[in-house]
Amino acid sequence: MGDVDLESMPEHVQDNMRRMMISMPAMQDGMMNENADVAFACGMIAHHQGAIDMAQVLIAHGEDPQMLALANTIIAAQVAEMEEMRNWLVENAN
Repeated sequence: MGDVDLESMPEHVQDNMRRMMISMPAMQDGMMNENADVAFACGMIAHHQGAIDMAQVLIAHGEDPQMLALANTIIAAQVAEMEEMRNWLVENAN
């Protein structure tokens, strides 16, 4: 990550950055599909996983009850949407 010394950063920053290094390339790879619909679904699945990862980091490190509740809501919504897109891919992607 360039000149950034992650080890000197707070633990939540380290956790977020480690997870982002996985989800960002996956999102880019998914969006490279020649079929626009498949590219959207694949890219969005990775994008949603990034949102879930961020919410999980907040749950592990956060304190504000409103933000913690929002993180749980985000996880539930993203999981449901990812399932919908995976099902669509199974039925429609060649």
